[in-house]
Amino acid sequence: MTQAPKRSFKQQQLIVREAAIIEAVHGLLARKGYELMTMDEVAAEVGIAKASLYKHFPSKEALAAVAMIGLIENTIAHVRDLPEDMPAIDKLRGILRWAMEVRLQGGLPTLPSDNRFLRDSLLNNAQYVSKVVDLNELLGALIDAARNAGAMRKDLPIEVILLTIYARSCDPSVDYLKMMGVHSDAAIVDFMLATCFDGVC
Repeated sequence: MTQAPKRSFKQQQLIVREAAIIEAVHGLLARKGYELMTMDEVAAEVGIAKASLYKHFPSKEALAAVAMIGLIENTIAHVRDLPEDMPAIDKLRGILRWAMEVRLQGGLPTLPSDNRFLRDSLLNNAQYVSKVVDLNELLGALIDAARNAGAMRKDLPIEVILLTIYARSCDPSVDYLKMMGVHSDAAIVDFMLATCFDGVC
């Protein structure tokens, strides 16, 4: 068996620095959002010069893409870690619960859907598109299983249910409810799950 070549000290430094950049981007996107985040802030957060940041990532769009790829990878890992014998509807509830809990803890970046440059950058990123397809297939299979088990409406197309779950995970209502300071994070998650899966009527 051939061993992978040992990384040089400089290569190890670059890997560590890149991980720090991605972590900083996650935090800034969660706290400030994409539009307000700047490359200067990312560099300052990591403690490097902006020129060094550009050696790793050529643009803010590239930074957002790597942050979203990491988020999707974490979501896929969470889905695959769920017990195999758990009913599909409970898995879907659990996935949305996890996403909202991560968001309330400041770990879920949300990106604007109306920024053409960002949207084009993401759609032209093969790794991002591949991860989105993988996640869509995983969740689509769960939705199909839940519908076949009679736990979800069959008159709604799978893509409508899928996009509803995605939309709920980044619904600004979560942020407004938290800012009001009336309800605990756990209660907010329960409320949002109830409105998504059970409705209000």
